[in-house]
Amino acid sequence: MPINTTKVGAQIAALRKSKNLTQSELGERLQISFQAISKWERGETLPDTAILTDLAAVPETTVDNILLGGEKAVSFKGKLAAKDMRDGVDALRRVGFLLGAQNPIYRYAIEGISGRMNTDIAAMLDDDFLRECLVAEAIIQNITSGYYFDMTEVRGVFRHEKWYNTVREYAARYGMA
Repeated sequence: MPINTTKVGAQIAALRKSKNLTQSELGERLQISFQAISKWERGETLPDTAILTDLAAVPETTVDNILLGGEKAVSFKGKLAAKDMRDGVDALRRVGFLLGAQNPIYRYAIEGISGRMNTDIAAMLDDDFLRECLVAEAIIQNITSGYYFDMTEVRGVFRHEKWYNTVREYAARYGMA
């Protein structure tokens, strides 16, 4: 992920202000000019690497927090396949066919999922567009939980552009674009 100097500058300013320091006061602590602090905060330049740990120590934060502009660093738990997400949703639908829609095992599973997700899962499973929504939801939930997906493979799972674009948007937020 490239460093965004504007975000870094805004983060430095926010951290400095959180400690009720002026640019001059921060500069004195770091033994540099307030003009250098001002350039950082405007996103014109970045702090030298030699000063980053001292800079992070003043507001009691980390170098990552500063360089990522306050955004959380993403560390992936592992790679998952979008096809597996689609197959999982399809398997849930197939259970209804195999056991029968009125079978208590299937019915209670669907009722439980529907209640937790506040939607009618059975109806979603029967509609191609909405079934892809469930696949997108499964992928997004895994992305937000720290799993990585190959976006080329994800593209091949969706027929409906809306759901691919939704997943792509989340993937970009989590550093996968």
